Amino acid sequence: MSEAPPGPDEDRPGSDGTGGPDGPAASGGSPAPADGGAGGDGGGGEDTADGGEDEPDPSALRIEELILGSERQYTPFQAARAAGVSMELASRFWRAMGFADVGQARALTEADVLALRRLSGLVEAGLLSEPMAVQVARSTGQTTARLADWQIDSFLMGLTEPPEPGMTRNEVTFPLVQLLLPELEEFLVYVWRRQLAAATGRVVQAQDDDEMVARRQAIGFADLVGFTRLSRRLEDEELGELVEAFETTAADLVAAHGGRLIKALGDEILYVAEDAGTAAEIGLRLIETMANDETMPELRVGIAFGTMTTRMGDVFGNTVNLASRLTSIAPKNEVLVDGALRAELTASGDAPESEKESEDLSGYRFAVQPLYRRPVRGLGVVEPWLLRRRAEQPPA
Repeated sequence: MSEAPPGPDEDRPGSDGTGGPDGPAASGGSPAPADGGAGGDGGGGEDTADGGEDEPDPSALRIEELILGSERQYTPFQAARAAGVSMELASRFWRAMGFADVGQARALTEADVLALRRLSGLVEAGLLSEPMAVQVARSTGQTTARLADWQIDSFLMGLTEPPEPGMTRNEVTFPLVQLLLPELEEFLVYVWRRQLAAATGRVVQAQDDDEMVARRQAIGFADLVGFTRLSRRLEDEELGELVEAFETTAADLVAAHGGRLIKALGDEILYVAEDAGTAAEIGLRLIETMANDETMPELRVGIAFGTMTTRMGDVFGNTVNLASRLTSIAPKNEVLVDGALRAELTASGDAPESEKESEDLSGYRFAVQPLYRRPVRGLGVVEPWLLRRRAEQPPA
């Protein structure tokens, strides 16, 4: 598909109309250029030791090469040429993955060339459109960037504390990364495949394309009450521990009871469920679990049912906005739902049509009570319903 990579004195950018002097970033962020500067002559020519840029830390480069599997050898233009793609498309891919421009520093590796070649190959084969390939790059970059930051913050920083005086962090980090990298890589691929199988199953089980586009689901927000005020009183480390405990507990509850965590925003989580009963059970269990933890602030939950738009793992639309507004007006340690979710609960037999008119309430899981209609910003007047677990149906 492509010719041999250009040598250090060949093929300056712009000579074939493929792009200008600024190129994509090196993998993993924006490392210090290894060839004397990010601008240079624009073509990745011979190294220029003009003192314009500091040389990268050799020990940091050694760890980078271990992680990436190869050393820096290409300028962005050379990498694009070796991959057989235009400089413009290469830059779009790399920026979509979240990497900063490095001019024409020799900062890219063989793995970077292969990544460009694979993405462009999917476009050439007609499997992805160019905009879709850019979305793949962006969604993958955003997800893995957060994962990498979490892994470093959560355990690598602690594990690489020098065990003996005189040892540097880099001396400890290299053998640790050697041990962890293959295991974490295999685990990442495993989890991704499991998630992909689950997502594919949801699509396959839909009856037709219209059902996928206009699929009705339940969307729930859970919000810690008074978090801003609390954050002013706690030390940063204490606040971080509280947020981690909340997110971990909420994520485990959502997954265990059949929902999907869409995102966590520190003091708030967003989850979806395929049916109203599952969403209601998750909302109530979140309230019950947090109420039993003296270290946690009070919680409030809002749930709505309807159609929503899914994009790059996130959800949008009026149903999402309604769930958010219901959360903002929910009393402490209570769950508010909209009329559509209440209707789904009654249709499925999880809640009665009327508490007063039903003679036998023993078979119902939930009780729903109408509250006063009220205006909600951006959505007009809504009628919230207070959701509670029936006294005869304690959580299992």
